Amino acid sequence: MSGSAPLCIRPPRAADAAPAPLDMGGAGIAVRQTHLERDGRPWFPVMGEYHFSRDRPENWRAELAKMRAGGVSVVATYALWILHEQVRGEVRFDGPRDLRRFVDTAREVGLDVVLRVGPWAHGETRNGGFPDWVQALPVAHRTNDPAYLELVRGWFAALAGELRGLAWGDPIVGVQVDNELYDQPGHLATLRRMAEEAGIAAPLWTATGWGGAQLPARAVLPVYAGYSDGFWEEAETGWPAFGRTHFAFSAIRDDLTVGADVRAGLGAAAAHGSAAGPEPHPWPFATCELGGGMTVAYHRRPLVDPEDVAALALAKLGSGSAWQGFYMFHGGRHPIGRTTTQESQATGYPNDVPVTDYDFFAPIGSEGQLRPHFHALRAQHLALAQYGADLAPLPAVIPADPRIRAALRGDDRGGWLFLGNHQPAAEPLLGVPGAQVRVELAGGAVTLPSRPVDLPAGATAWWPVRRLIGGIRLSATAQALTEVAGPDGPVVFLGATAGVPVELHVDATDARRVRGAAVRDRGADGAVVLTPDTEPGPGCEVGIGETTFVVLDPASAAALWRGEVAGRDTAILWEGSAWFDGGLHVVAPAADATLLAWPPLGDLPAEPGGSSVLARHAIAADPRAVTPIATPRFSPVTAPVRAGGSAGRLSAPTDEDFEALVPARLEIPDDVFDGADRALLRLEWTGDAIRLTAGGALLADQFWSGRPLEVDLAPHRAAIARHGLEARAFAWDPFTRVHVDPRVRPRADAPVLEVTRAEVRSERIRVLR
Repeated sequence: MSGSAPLCIRPPRAADAAPAPLDMGGAGIAVRQTHLERDGRPWFPVMGEYHFSRDRPENWRAELAKMRAGGVSVVATYALWILHEQVRGEVRFDGPRDLRRFVDTAREVGLDVVLRVGPWAHGETRNGGFPDWVQALPVAHRTNDPAYLELVRGWFAALAGELRGLAWGDPIVGVQVDNELYDQPGHLATLRRMAEEAGIAAPLWTATGWGGAQLPARAVLPVYAGYSDGFWEEAETGWPAFGRTHFAFSAIRDDLTVGADVRAGLGAAAAHGSAAGPEPHPWPFATCELGGGMTVAYHRRPLVDPEDVAALALAKLGSGSAWQGFYMFHGGRHPIGRTTTQESQATGYPNDVPVTDYDFFAPIGSEGQLRPHFHALRAQHLALAQYGADLAPLPAVIPADPRIRAALRGDDRGGWLFLGNHQPAAEPLLGVPGAQVRVELAGGAVTLPSRPVDLPAGATAWWPVRRLIGGIRLSATAQALTEVAGPDGPVVFLGATAGVPVELHVDATDARRVRGAAVRDRGADGAVVLTPDTEPGPGCEVGIGETTFVVLDPASAAALWRGEVAGRDTAILWEGSAWFDGGLHVVAPAADATLLAWPPLGDLPAEPGGSSVLARHAIAADPRAVTPIATPRFSPVTAPVRAGGSAGRLSAPTDEDFEALVPARLEIPDDVFDGADRALLRLEWTGDAIRLTAGGALLADQFWSGRPLEVDLAPHRAAIARHGLEARAFAWDPFTRVHVDPRVRPRADAPVLEVTRAEVRSERIRVLR
């Protein structure tokens, strides 16, 4: 854009949204054409998927609390029929199948619930979640065949019995029927009716809208997906073409590629849909499967970066999303009952997925690990919790200008400006020289930044344009994150955009009482342009009237938390793992660390610091946090080369193949478990496929994609003490056609199998109040 005029956006006049043409609502929840409402106010749900049956019940409360600390307000979960009725007539809701306990726990920690009841679910589960006996029956599955519907009626009745008293928004706010069903609208309507007749009640009813799905009028709200890559693509595919759509601001909601590997007749589906171009929709843009990461299949192993996840989510916000839903937000492990639930070529699928691994490289890993994109998404979700009611009804204005990817959610009074200059490493975007956007409003134009800047490659932004922030009418080149009550007035946390100087545009009347900033210019709308006196960081404070703006650098913004500590609404700056549940639960760090808080934590002494708002607290290191162990050594044996399944894709090594390998023993010191809530084994390795066992029981497996293998050993302490821990692994075959990201793919001419680092991370939780 260097040397050219600013990109100009002219938003429409403000208008009220009409009710959506959907037969749903209740318990204070309503659906309008642009957004959802709750108790008469716009409501912006943030939904994260976490499968209760893919984790241990004793973990549920802490993991749900982590999700809430990450800004999730609704937890979505599958009820996988195959796990609850493996034998016909023997319906079980015990142990990890205890759906009622999970939903109750979600309510206790402050989360709403969306239940995906199937009966067909997918989720990389054998038979799509049908019990084997259902799959084998001579019925027309997923249709209105009366014999099939009679089977479903029994399943729905069992679910309704478990959920009695938990429906209708307390906490179940929504139910999804079936999944990825594109050509049976009448059947979807029947499933909703049957569920309601069984006693499953909810204000919202949804169905997946991707794949050009035909959905029944008025009966379901379509929900959509967006992934940066897909394990379901062919091994020879580079970056999937439709992935580009998800990183650009766009009115397109559909994605024909999701689930296409198991959906027959993709051409027919495409004929029904409109993914090639936008159509007007009289209901909100809602998502349920924005990729929180990506799982792997044997033939294709995507390497999604944390920045990809955050940038894709921001692109959907700028494109008009009024409901952010992530799949998965919390990883898990495929449970093993009488058999595994593995989706495989042997069970009729085109792909072999791991037997247990469903980590998904989610924001929260299968063992409770908080990853960088958890923190990046938390910053977005803090803003949605604070400003989502303002954002939700605003239309998306997406200029057709190739110079810079930009969108405005707003009207002629103001709004929110989004910039997106990130794409995955396969096709990164270049920096944008001379970037500048002019928003034409009824009260005068706002130009951000006031002078052109070079927007770096990879940068994303979400800036207020004449929004009321902390009582101040503000436009800024920084993201408004959240607000808390400070010692002398509101405290607003802003996050700087990488490579862009921070500007605060305020009305001239507000600019009369400014501290910590200098006047740089005046805008066309009459606003005064302020620049902070200090570089962004926890100590960068700008006072405007009674309001204090704390302008954080990008790293500090990703370390910002907000939650209740001992009954007090508290803002925290902490780079480690944490969650709120009565107090602030933190994982003791491996090195001494500092935590900043407002108000100060009552049971820790405060130290002098560089902030007038945030108190500094020292958090002592746990000297036993990390225990290195001897790296196992293997003979570099490659797996047999086979292909199979409906698409002729490469097949994973079998149980017999693994049994033929010579195991390597891992020596685990028993003291790594002492006082530890988790003992996370971490193996940084290169190879093809690996399995960990204790006494013949499979603890974990992984197809190598460049990521470490991580597994909590604490639940298996007794088995490891009795039998030891063994690993069996296949080497990377230099001639393989398996897709692994070129950034990590070995370039050796010989087989590669090595563990470069092995350690146990003992997590000990401290509760601060």
